[in-house]
Amino acid sequence: MSSPGDVPPEILARLRPICRQLPESYEEPAWIGVRWRIRTRTFAHVYTPDADRFAVYEPYVVAGQPPVVMTFRVPVDDLLGLTADGFPYFRADWGHNVVVAVLGDHTDWTELAELITDSYREMAPKFLAARAALPPPIS
Repeated sequence: MSSPGDVPPEILARLRPICRQLPESYEEPAWIGVRWRIRTRTFAHVYTPDADRFAVYEPYVVAGQPPVVMTFRVPVDDLLGLTADGFPYFRADWGHNVVVAVLGDHTDWTELAELITDSYREMAPKFLAARAALPPPIS
């Protein structure tokens, strides 16, 4: 059973190459889970929430295991389009442009890489954002 905050190593192994290829980005432990930042701004944060404390995650508990989720930023104009269909994306209850992605076997890693890159572009200084190429397709 995973504890709140724990991130499975296989999830980190998928996220690290995506996040590390972005100019001047870095990884660090967060208050829960792991986050990637540009300067002092977080563009991706992955963690296992405590579904008992935060009811919003309860529907995603499977076989007693809490979900692994990632928060990231999206351009405001894209927020509704990304979250309208629900699972695996929903709007976070904080921030004007924050989305939560429920990660798992269903995750489209190519799409997630594009979303992480867009989040980086939202948070990075303009000159660095311009250098952030779309990531290569994930195999």
